[in-house]
Amino acid sequence: MGERHWKDLHAWQKSHVLLLNVYRLVAAFPKNEQYVLVDQIKRAASSVPANIVEGHSRNSRKEFLRFLYISRGSLEELRYFLLLSKDLGYISEAQHEGCEKMCEQTSKIINGLIKSIS
Repeated sequence: MGERHWKDLHAWQKSHVLLLNVYRLVAAFPKNEQYVLVDQIKRAASSVPANIVEGHSRNSRKEFLRFLYISRGSLEELRYFLLLSKDLGYISEAQHEGCEKMCEQTSKIINGLIKSIS
């Protein structure tokens, strides 16, 4: 939307860093979770920046908002899967807290972007 490239959006930048961290985190998960929980986590995490990109590229305020809401929903899904991962003992409390902090920051930025274009 507009003159800015989606790479310039702080919401995309933050969610991209979150995605990279999630990929590193799940690399240590048990092999039996590689095609179940890990796949779900990666899908949710990658959906956050991908929907920001897609919405921005639609060149419509209404469409961009719709994709931002989808992005926010995917972020909440990711938060649940990370909590589940902690409860199953796949990540430590410290790892979960670090991810949760990143998710919270990303959520605030996405919410700010939603408010700014609503």
